[in-house]
Amino acid sequence: MIELLQLPFMQRAVIAALLVGLCAPLVGTFIVQRRLALLGDGIGHVALTGVALGFLTGTAPVLTAVLVSVVGAVAIELVRARGRTSGDVALALLFYGGIAGGVMLISIAPGGSNAKLTSYLFGAIASVTAEDLWVIGALAVAVIAVVAVFGRELFVLCQDEEVAKASGLPVRFLSLLIAVTAALTVVIAMRVVGLLLVSALMVIPVATSQQFTRGFRATMLLSMVFGVVAAVGGLLSSTFSAKVPPGAAIVLLALAGFVLALGVGRFVRRGRTQESNP
Repeated sequence: MIELLQLPFMQRAVIAALLVGLCAPLVGTFIVQRRLALLGDGIGHVALTGVALGFLTGTAPVLTAVLVSVVGAVAIELVRARGRTSGDVALALLFYGGIAGGVMLISIAPGGSNAKLTSYLFGAIASVTAEDLWVIGALAVAVIAVVAVFGRELFVLCQDEEVAKASGLPVRFLSLLIAVTAALTVVIAMRVVGLLLVSALMVIPVATSQQFTRGFRATMLLSMVFGVVAAVGGLLSSTFSAKVPPGAAIVLLALAGFVLALGVGRFVRRGRTQESNP
């Protein structure tokens, strides 16, 4: 294991997993609080169109995925806010349109094939290049900076949108900011866990931390810890067997942590109830 970690590609993979493990639950806390847990899935499918567009135009798929996913995230937030259709219908439109657009564009790209999309659909962390890592790092810094600057306002919005409006906060801007930040997080994570599994890493660590915490800040911090453990632990565990995809290992480890936390959380709450009612 030590010898493997000395290899450049593995070092890049660990750094990428660490960044994803931090950013995905960080943004996921706000998304879960707003009851938009499937937003990451919808944006992930739109990002697939961006990846295919990169192959079609001969540009970096990660950069085109950023542009297309941000546009998609803004579109769904505007549709949801105007009330012309429900949030779940808007998400469904992203699901189907994103997949169809990605498959169509990759089919007409020079030398394109659906096989090229596989590494983005299910992740290919071992193939992360130095250029990919720089882009992932820059996007991670942007996501953390947004939460650091607007964290208090975003918290108020996620708790109660009406209270946020009454407090004079720019609700529309903050809602779009959450959507755009989620889009950046999806692109950060797509090379690690894949576009089809990215939402799991945004939601599961948050649900796990909620078994132990009650405050918003405590939930966010603990979910980031669980996210890092799942991302890095899943990556390292997948190295023991070449047949285990890192993305699947990461998500399954996160799920195992949730199941364990669910049992421990119930045991702790039952103990507290017995102490309060002797």
